[in-house]
Order: sequence, then structure tokens, then C-alpha cells
Amino acid sequence: MSGDAATLWPRVAEGLRRDLGVRTFDHWLKPVRFADYCALSGVVTLETVSRFSANWINERFGDRLELAWRQQLPAVRSVMVRGGAAADDRAASLAAAPLPNFDTPAPAVPAANPALLGFDPRQSFDRFVVARSNILAANAARRMAMVEAPQFNPLYLCSGTGQGKTHLLQAIAQDYAAAHPTANIILMSAEKFMLEFVGAMRGGDMMAFKARLRAADLLLLDDLQFVIGKNSTQEELLHTIDDLMTAGKRLVVTADRPPAMLDGVEARLLSRLSGGLVADIEAPEDDLRERIIRQRLAAMPMVDVPDNVVAYLVKHFTRNIRELEGALNKLLAYAALTGTTVDLTLAEDRLAENVRTARPRITIDEIQRAVCAHYRLDKSEMASKRRVRAVARPRQVAMYLAKELTPRSYPEIGRRFGGRDHSTVIHAVRTVEALRVADSELDAEIAAIRRALNS
Repeated sequence: MSGDAATLWPRVAEGLRRDLGVRTFDHWLKPVRFADYCALSGVVTLETVSRFSANWINERFGDRLELAWRQQLPAVRSVMVRGGAAADDRAASLAAAPLPNFDTPAPAVPAANPALLGFDPRQSFDRFVVARSNILAANAARRMAMVEAPQFNPLYLCSGTGQGKTHLLQAIAQDYAAAHPTANIILMSAEKFMLEFVGAMRGGDMMAFKARLRAADLLLLDDLQFVIGKNSTQEELLHTIDDLMTAGKRLVVTADRPPAMLDGVEARLLSRLSGGLVADIEAPEDDLRERIIRQRLAAMPMVDVPDNVVAYLVKHFTRNIRELEGALNKLLAYAALTGTTVDLTLAEDRLAENVRTARPRITIDEIQRAVCAHYRLDKSEMASKRRVRAVARPRQVAMYLAKELTPRSYPEIGRRFGGRDHSTVIHAVRTVEALRVADSELDAEIAAIRRALNS
């Protein structure tokens, strides 16, 4: 049976090469060779050149390998990749073994579930760690994927970058596809929607573009903020949403802020997006960050990471999950490639720069709150039209700090201060810059507000 399974590896490899892309496949999976298949346990064993590569492939592509093998051989239960010393005994035979012929198309084999192709099996609900900060979004996402029609539609997920929005989109798509094998599921970024829309207009192919989107049973749009200011794209997106909602189809949208804060988005579109459920994902708390690290490490039992290193990661990478996982990956990769033991000294040395860049960014809302707290004002005064000095000067200070401490442009800052023109913000910034030189009291007040924001 092992010999028969060996003949399937070229087909499996070709499918992986097509799904993952040539660059990713060639870098990680091209050196992999078939080793054994146990019909009794249903375990496929593959081999690669080093333990590090094997661990990385098992972590990153384990589920994808299992899915690809099951499409060729349904009896497969799991796939294990081994490397280093485990593969040394077979090095000579592996070196002589021919690579799969990627120039000759593999025989067509029907997928076990075509609706699941193109999604990342690692980004499932089972692997999404739930805590207080994301429980509403996680539960709402599960409801959206159920067979029964959800009580809310559309579902709007909002959070800062790296908090799990895209993970939930992938999980919804996969659970919905499992329950509806013939469903038409479209998952795309809002930027891709815009590019395809523009391309269809220029190519005179709008009817095909409209038909494809309106045929979706489930449409998932990621990073809606990228259509801000694109009026024609927003108009088409509005019509698409209306048609899908009228037909009883499901819609899930993500963005980095709530609908009401999407400046530059048409009011009708904001109304549609707010008409279902808006679920925030808050910054991950300490417990969630630790559980995510523990989950990652549980999948790599060969890696020993002390508790004080876990605590170090939890303490310093608080802004989002992506940075936390990136820091862990960097640390483990360095240790594996250099043969170094993972300890606190190594973490502090190798992650110092990551810690500096991972400090939480200050938002305009936080600046407004800090300024109002210092001057004993109501936050609504930041957007009011009142021009009395007791209100106007703190407002100018807040605009100045917004430009100094955030990456927002003058027009964006103006919109957050009651829809003021960008020239008003420029005037405020220049005024405060001049006053800081001439007025030591104001300079001290601004320094105190900055300390409060950084504390």
C-alpha cells in the first residue's frame, strides 16, 4: 500500500504548488519527499532536509497537507513531516529520487469538497482562541456560518490590524462550505473588489462582474476602509449589498473602525452596514495572548520555551495578535537556525527592536480625551463650533498633538474635529508650534498631556 501511496505524491505536490503559489511551494515544500504510508494508522510520513524545515512545515502547512492527501486517498488520517536525523538514513535515496514533474499536468482528481478549496484550513473556528475581548465577534461569526439563517445580516466585524478579523472570515467560509458543499462563496478584500470593478469598467465587462458577485450565497469583504473616498466603487458595492440582502444571501464585512467612523463613505452604504450586527474585537487581554502562545507551542512539542519567556512576550506585545505571533516565530526561528536554547536572555536580545515598534499607538480619540481631561472640558467640545478661548485653545492643542503623535493626514484630523477643513488644522498646528516657543506654561501643559498619553 505504501508503494501505491508513493505514486500519489506527485499529484498531491502539484495541487499544493497550484494552491499555495510557486514561490511558497518551491521554498518550503519542493524539497519534501514521500517516505511511508501506514494503511493501519492512516498516517502518511514525508521527509525533508532539516528538523527546522520539518517543524515549520508541520506548523504552517500541516492541515493543508492533510486535506490534499485526503483528496487523493480518503483513508489518510494525518500527515507527518520529519527531518534532520530522522531523514539522514534515507538521504542517498532521497537525493536520487526524481522531483514531481510539474510541467506535465497531474491527472484530474475531483476534490472532496470543491467549496473548501482556496481557504486556509489553519484559520478555523477550532483554532480561534476566544476571550472576553472577542467573544461577541466569535459567536456572531459562528452564527453566520450555521445552516439556519442568522438573526442578523450583514455582520460587520471591526478592530485594529492583526486582531483576528481575517481569521474569522476564513472560519466562516470554511464552516459554511462544509454545511453547503455546492454553495457559491466569495471571499475578497475591498481593495480587490475595487480593482476588479475598475478593470471591468475599463474592459467593458461590467455585466459579468455584477453577475458573479450577485450569484454569491455568502460574500465576505475584508478591510472595507480601503474604499474610502472611492465614490463609484461605493455605489457598486451598495447595489451589490442591496441585491444580496434582497435575495436573502449572507454578507460579512470587516474594517479597522466602526461604520460611523468611516469618514468618506456614503451615508446609504453606512446605513446598510450598520443595519445588521456590528461586533467589535478589542485589544487582546493578557490571558488571551498567553493562551494563543500556549496553543502555538502545544503544536510544537519538540520546542521548549520557558514560562518566563512566555511572560515576556505577553507583557511586551500587547497591541495585536499578529505582532505577538511574529515575535514568537522570530525567536523560534533564530533558536532553530543557530542551535541556541530559548531563554529570557535570548528573547530580550533578539526581540528588543520588535518590542520598541510594538508599543501601542496613540489614537486621535485618546488625544481628545486626554486634552479634555487636562483642561476639564467635555469631549463634545472637540467637535463643537464654539470659538471662546477656553475651548478653542485646547482644541488647537489636540489638533497639534494629533498631527504629532498619529499618522493621520490634515483632512483626516479635521474630520475628527467636527468636520473642519484641513486648513484649520494646519493653522492650529502652526499656532501651537509658535506658542510652545513663546509660552512656557503652554509648553509644560502639552508635555504633561504627552506624559499622560504615554503612561
